Amino acid sequence: MGRTLEGKVAVVTGASRGIGAEVAAELAREGARVMLAARSAEALRERAAAIGAQAEVHVADLRDPKAPAALAADTVARFGRIDIVVANAGATKRGDFLALTDEDWQDGFALKFFANMRLIRAAWPQLKESRGAVVIISGIGGKSPGAEFAIGGSVNAALITLTKALADRGTPDGIRVNTINPGDIRTDRLARRIKAATERFGVDAPEAERRMIAEDRLLRFGEPMDIAGLVSFIVGPRGGFLQGSIIDMDGGKLKSV
Repeated sequence: MGRTLEGKVAVVTGASRGIGAEVAAELAREGARVMLAARSAEALRERAAAIGAQAEVHVADLRDPKAPAALAADTVARFGRIDIVVANAGATKRGDFLALTDEDWQDGFALKFFANMRLIRAAWPQLKESRGAVVIISGIGGKSPGAEFAIGGSVNAALITLTKALADRGTPDGIRVNTINPGDIRTDRLARRIKAATERFGVDAPEAERRMIAEDRLLRFGEPMDIAGLVSFIVGPRGGFLQGSIIDMDGGKLKSV
């Protein structure tokens, strides 16, 4: 099979590193032109240079209420259309509920929920015209938050609910909206957790990983490419029957139905 996204234009938020960077690269390998968006100009430009001429960058703090619409407008100005939105931006603070401040909660929702919601809304007319696709990168914490993940769990649960609402809204407009819930993916955040585990267990990093995987009964830790491959499938022709789906890709970490 040839490249499945030839001629498509994708916007990927949080594209300077981790999952977002790998998603942008994978969509480009499948033929899409990609707009990489994040706050880090240098990292974005490095990613775009690695992808090649079909990648552009848009540097912005998407927590600014006006920034998502500006990103959508810039993408149309440079590429002429939007076919795919991958709403990946955002990280939330872990910690005990009683220690989390209003500012922590507001920051968690500002980027991961509101910024991505505003981008999808701004891109909707273009997505309707192209009969496009949206993939929201949420997280399994939306289904099993835990005491230390009150903010992240709440944000992810809100994104899951948003997915269902937007899919219902999108069906008559020909727009597909789906969510991926990643588990433990090898990113900077997982690296910090592994480091903490080395100190907790008093072992080296490989042994800490082995214990963490065994503790949660996982197949393995995930890689950004695992998520990127699933995004590519969802937005491509083979994923055309997916609508409003909430897909857990977590190596078996989530044990609930």
